Amino acid sequence: EGLHFLAAEDNEINAEILSELLSMEGVTCEIMENGKLAAERFACASEGEFDAILMDVQMPVMNGYEATRTIRKLEDPQLAAIPIIAMTANAFDEDKQEALKSGMNGHIAKPINIDNLLNTLKRVLH
Repeated sequence: EGLHFLAAEDNEINAEILSELLSMEGVTCEIMENGKLAAERFACASEGEFDAILMDVQMPVMNGYEATRTIRKLEDPQLAAIPIIAMTANAFDEDKQEALKSGMNGHIAKPINIDNLLNTLKRVLH
């Protein structure tokens, strides 16, 4: 409760569902429609503005892996270290490994299960 996330999600319906699930837990969320916009928005964020990033993997313009690598290269080490969680319909072990290899801290499968999301968030935020 009281956390603020940045989410990269290109599907409007998925974005609305995610936002609603989070709001039921007292979490606010700013949605960007692709990885490029999310990386640009986060690069301009003030320290502590966001508690984590929820990153769709398959998006137009810039996918979640590329966006994560871009964020991890930011000059400010505090910003570059933000927890990033992959959100994807691809739930095979190789997909999880690719998410971790790109610099993400966790992986949750779509459709989003609120318990899985909360457990993953608790694990990467503490």
